[in-house]
Amino acid sequence: MTVMDPEVYYDPYDFEIDTDPYPVWKRLRDEHPLYYNGKHDFYALSRYDDVAKCSADWKTYISSKGTVLELIRSGYDIPPGSIIFEDPPDHDLHRGLLSRVFRPKKIAELEPKIREFCARSLDPLVGSGGFDFIANLGAEMPMRTIGYLVGIPETDQEAIRDTIDAGLKLNDDGTPKLPTDGQLGNADMFADYIDWRAKHPSDDLMTELLEAEFEDTDGVTRRLTRDEVLGYTQLIAAAGNETTTRLIGWTGKVLSDHPDQRRELVADLGLVPNAIEELLRYEAPSPVQARYMTADAEHHGTVVPQGSVMLLLTASANRDERWFPDGDRFDIRRKIDRHLTFGYGVHFCLGAALARLEGRIALEEVLKRFPDWEVDLPNAVQARTSTVRGWEKLPVHTS
Repeated sequence: MTVMDPEVYYDPYDFEIDTDPYPVWKRLRDEHPLYYNGKHDFYALSRYDDVAKCSADWKTYISSKGTVLELIRSGYDIPPGSIIFEDPPDHDLHRGLLSRVFRPKKIAELEPKIREFCARSLDPLVGSGGFDFIANLGAEMPMRTIGYLVGIPETDQEAIRDTIDAGLKLNDDGTPKLPTDGQLGNADMFADYIDWRAKHPSDDLMTELLEAEFEDTDGVTRRLTRDEVLGYTQLIAAAGNETTTRLIGWTGKVLSDHPDQRRELVADLGLVPNAIEELLRYEAPSPVQARYMTADAEHHGTVVPQGSVMLLLTASANRDERWFPDGDRFDIRRKIDRHLTFGYGVHFCLGAALARLEGRIALEEVLKRFPDWEVDLPNAVQARTSTVRGWEKLPVHTS
């Protein structure tokens, strides 16, 4: 059933709804599994089976016009090479190039560096009575990790992270920020590093991309252009930084809300990997994905016309009781067959293994030093973006 029901309203730009969207999403799943918002002219699917099916159907629900509502609506001409905003065959080609960077061996080699950075950040805070999951860890560690992977000097990583964060925030009135100057994101901030790496190759992502040879969609064997390398580097830095920051923030918030389960983790760190999986399900850092429809499609008895924008409510699907019994309950021992936080189908997140590694190390290192904490809610600040959901500030009191 399609709905324009004043009793049930969902708006991705509404700060009040975004604070806790789960009650609204549950009503959508139960009462209006196909929802229509007339104000912003989009449809939305909230059940697990619907979101998974549409995520896999890249021919009907395309990404090449953008994966964020405002980007699709703007008609922005997305530059080539941004695999998040591409469909096959270009997507497959570019994904194949980037997958070289995320080889399991290369990801595993990052663990000692990540763990050392966490220790360096957290050790001075022991005995201080508290810390901030974002300022002291979540905003720092993911950018450092991407910096190690990409090849950005530590001295410059913080400034790059701040620039990325600023670009994601909504305006004060709740309206989204749109691309300007024909550029998606802030790719130019990486230009000097790429020019340096072209002359001074090293064991990092930039060098690998600069030296990679491949056959393009025209059958020509070539290397990436400077602009293509620039776009790839910016994409990885932005995607890998923001979502993992939100995961770390939710780790602090959810485990503060569930102290009994936190104590189980303290007693047995072997439970941490599954706890991270449950955290990813329970509070998806990227809760909503937008798709442009290239053909009519029927959902729950209603035909959604070609040219519509469909929002896939990933975080709602992750709590769908039809797939996850008692889905609104957090359980570090839950057996999870598959959640949708990293997407599904051809757009499954390339950085999933890295995000899981970072989340696991961050939680292990926090638990070793701070077995008990409680969120300082009056001073906590939720971030306001239309792409990711989580905390901008999350101070906690420790014993």
